[in-house]
Amino acid sequence: MAYNITSWFTVKKLTWLLVGISLLCILTSLYTYQSIQKINAFNKAVLAGKTPETHQQSFEAKFATALYLAKKERYKEATLLFTQLMPKGNDEQKAAVQYNIGNMFFLRGLAINGTNMTVRNEAEYFIRQAKAAYQASLKLDNSHWDARHNMDRLLTMLPGTPTPGVGESDSPGLIMGNIPVGLP
Repeated sequence: MAYNITSWFTVKKLTWLLVGISLLCILTSLYTYQSIQKINAFNKAVLAGKTPETHQQSFEAKFATALYLAKKERYKEATLLFTQLMPKGNDEQKAAVQYNIGNMFFLRGLAINGTNMTVRNEAEYFIRQAKAAYQASLKLDNSHWDARHNMDRLLTMLPGTPTPGVGESDSPGLIMGNIPVGLP
């Protein structure tokens, strides 16, 4: 029993095969075009600060909404959205969330502080919260250079850690008066 391979490749069969492949390519192209249109609509909605019509529950949509709220100085709502995103993302996304939380606290601290480079008591809380958020961001993604830059900037603004018992003068106070200085 010899198989005749030419019976498999008749003109009629090849035509139907090529028509099928053409239809498959057309359907794939239409699906890809529709996907690209959805992505463009999503990006336009995010840029405009509106809720996107597709992928509303995605990490990216919620992140974009929180970022938009932060830019509009609605920090409480933005912080709430950002903290809700923390369990959902990967390490890089979590680092971005912490970085943006740090930015919000840093901006609030700068707004209270003004252009003065020494931190007043009201702004110190926000600056310390920003420091904690930047540290968390760097723990998750140590290659995040913007977080490093902002961390360096705010470290120059924070006052040094005060020594307990040492007041305005250089003499020890009541707390540390009898403790020897140096190694035993």
